[in-house]
Amino acid sequence: MRSFEWIAASYFLYIGVACWLPRLSIARRSFLMGASAAAAGTVVAIARSEAAWIRDVAPMAYILAGYFLSGYLYASPSLATEAWLMRWDQRLLGDPAMRFVRWPRVLVAALEVIYMGCFLLIPAGAGLLALTGHGALLDRYWTMVVGSEFAAFGPLAFIQTRPPWVLERKPQLADKTIHYLATQMVEHVSIGVNTFPSGHAAVSLAVALGVIGTLPWAGTVLLGLAIGICIACVVGRYHYWIDVAAGAVVALAFWLVN
Repeated sequence: MRSFEWIAASYFLYIGVACWLPRLSIARRSFLMGASAAAAGTVVAIARSEAAWIRDVAPMAYILAGYFLSGYLYASPSLATEAWLMRWDQRLLGDPAMRFVRWPRVLVAALEVIYMGCFLLIPAGAGLLALTGHGALLDRYWTMVVGSEFAAFGPLAFIQTRPPWVLERKPQLADKTIHYLATQMVEHVSIGVNTFPSGHAAVSLAVALGVIGTLPWAGTVLLGLAIGICIACVVGRYHYWIDVAAGAVVALAFWLVN
């Protein structure tokens, strides 16, 4: 098995064990145990496949499955942890809802659009490596990306908080239309709870770092987009700034060890 396949299989098995940490219903715990075992088995089965291209694209499905399974770990918020995260935002931002009200409309809209397209970076990074003849580096790339994502999702078993947009009044931003679309996506497509570290920050930076050493120009563009996503997480109140900082640390850690 490749390194990212070991990470994915281990993560799914972890979900089956971690579901015993929060106070979940028997039905939900049973679902998580069965689904995680099935997901881990799928990873192993695909790893044994002789079709290399399937193994090269399967990590996108692993990430998606890992994300939504992590949402089922959520039981109830830790009010003390939420208060701590919010205090740090207030120390650095003042009133988060009003902090970015004077930012230009075009800038705010661009940040929101980049944020909504975050997960498009994942196949984009892999595609760039494959199409430029660097397919041999996909194992390293997926190890960084899958590892960073699952390091962000895994703590949800014991760090359970709600995102800022649930707890605060709506931020006052110059571009209301794009922000409305972004919030609708977050409310109806995401798992609706906060991941600490931020999965958006971790994966976008991991994608950029996984490409930049081999394709400097493309990697620089991806890094610029990743920084924009990190800023958008705070501006749109999708994450606390500590979530974003922790996500950056996770991505840097996987880059350094790979």
